[in-house]
Amino acid sequence: MTQATEKVTRWKEREPILDPGIEEGVKKLTPERIETVIKRVLGIQPARVKMYIQKCMHCGLCGEACHWYLSHDRDPTYGPVGKVRQTWWEILKANGKVSPEFIKKCARIALLECNRCRRCSQFCPFGVDIAGLMVLMGRICGLLGVTPEYVQDTRNSHASTMNQMWVKQDEWIDTLEWMEEEAQSVVKNARIPLDKEGAEIMYSVIAPEPKVHPRLIGNMAQIMTVAGYDWTMPSFDGWDASNLAVMVGDLEISGRIIKAHYEAALRLKVKRIVHGECGHAFRFSVFEGLRWLGWKQPPIPLVHAVLFYYELLKTGRIKIAKKFKDPITVHDPCNIARHYSLGRALRAVIKEMCEDFRDVSPRCEYNYCCNGGGGVVNAGPPWKKVRVEGNRVKAEQLKATGAKFVVAPCHNCYPSIQDICDYYELGMKATFISEIMVQTMEIPPGLRVI
Repeated sequence: MTQATEKVTRWKEREPILDPGIEEGVKKLTPERIETVIKRVLGIQPARVKMYIQKCMHCGLCGEACHWYLSHDRDPTYGPVGKVRQTWWEILKANGKVSPEFIKKCARIALLECNRCRRCSQFCPFGVDIAGLMVLMGRICGLLGVTPEYVQDTRNSHASTMNQMWVKQDEWIDTLEWMEEEAQSVVKNARIPLDKEGAEIMYSVIAPEPKVHPRLIGNMAQIMTVAGYDWTMPSFDGWDASNLAVMVGDLEISGRIIKAHYEAALRLKVKRIVHGECGHAFRFSVFEGLRWLGWKQPPIPLVHAVLFYYELLKTGRIKIAKKFKDPITVHDPCNIARHYSLGRALRAVIKEMCEDFRDVSPRCEYNYCCNGGGGVVNAGPPWKKVRVEGNRVKAEQLKATGAKFVVAPCHNCYPSIQDICDYYELGMKATFISEIMVQTMEIPPGLRVI
């Protein structure tokens, strides 16, 4: 074994974080149960996992692509190859016979020190899917019940209520009615039509909107009314497009969520679905979720909010009356920029609305992750300090723009970017696209509230 290999495989002690979900989960483990779950997850894939590991030439390009590695002064235990060596290498070497304490370490690596953003895989000259290996590792931890308490709570909420944040149906409808009233204070006749069959668009959101950011629903009511679209939202299960169950590898519940979402649109006989500003909800609805369900393509067309906003501006349905003047930059959510190439459309939308746009470097599909994806931000307050310190390079990137606002069109990215701005005292504020659009769009005279 070379000195470099020894350095990579040596686990550097982390600051201990007491997370009941992980601590209590570990107490219930037995070696037999661990081995059974590992073999269940691997199934017919052990050759694939071994192939990825054997293809790795330790060139270091994955490390130079990883924000965790760069933000910890190139500590190899935070590097992508180091994460694989500390998890899968040991599992394969022991043929699945590993200890509960080892699984605890794997949970921290795969669920809390990796966002599975695939920036490392993008730069690997041999196509090693390190993020895919961490996804498999996360599924093992999820099936063993060794997961952050806050993330596990969202998975339980999905299973019980079919939404991420325990929102009851009456609360959901009350919020929509409240936001309709708020929208009408700005745009005359603004509506949020419920359960309208045959509408052109079903607008879908994720549970943090009614729970934490209801104004975004009100924004869309203003935008849809001004644009003149025939649209609707469901009052019943299927309105929440988020999919936090997948963050702990619960593909079974994840499949149920996506199926319910499409079934809601089919029940309403709409022509297409427009997803709100969320990255992971969109990606799992059009890619991973379909594969799990065995569908070749979505049963109904689905577009992300960024493309919808681009369409609104390009067709003239929304016209800009006055541009946003403060210096503004952008964060590229991995799930729509790296996985769906929407980075350029995102910039076109921002430039149309903003006077002083200052781009980041690197940008688009090469941008750094916000460090909130993969369920990391959803792990809650116990892991916040670890998370923001794991993305110092993002703070440096944003600071270099000199901007005062950061567009972060994703509900995982938005709080993650704001936490980084606050922790590193950047004096910047995260914002969603719709918040800029309702400030800058032209409201026709007949729809203005005097």
